[in-house]
Amino acid sequence: MRRSLNITPVPGAAAAEALPRIVAFVEEMAELDDWAPDLVLRSNLILEELILNTLTHGRTSGLSDIEITLESGPDSVAITLVDDGAAFDPLTDETAPGTDLPLAERSIGGLGLHLVRTMAEDLTYQHADGKNHLSLVARSGI
Repeated sequence: MRRSLNITPVPGAAAAEALPRIVAFVEEMAELDDWAPDLVLRSNLILEELILNTLTHGRTSGLSDIEITLESGPDSVAITLVDDGAAFDPLTDETAPGTDLPLAERSIGGLGLHLVRTMAEDLTYQHADGKNHLSLVARSGI
């Protein structure tokens, strides 16, 4: 099953206002395609991090649209995000957080993308036609 959802940021609105729509979108698709509970949780966590980052940081660059596409497979979901914000490759533009350092010595930021990289597989990014295209796969039971 393949479905898409478009998010259009509202100027002045909190980025978190988009989350209930995204959660409902994921849960509806999960119910229709009988996803395992851990896949629903994993998909929601990944999307929350990526969408909040896009809405928070992409707004300053003229962001006007985010398209989320989910495609179910056996025990997995392929997630594709396309947005028209500033070019940002979450696979290389953000340095890995020093998770081996004591908490007091760590720099702020980067843990959310680290979480995404840890929870997902087959991550790819490209900037084409003025848009960011990020694809990944979330699997159940990992």
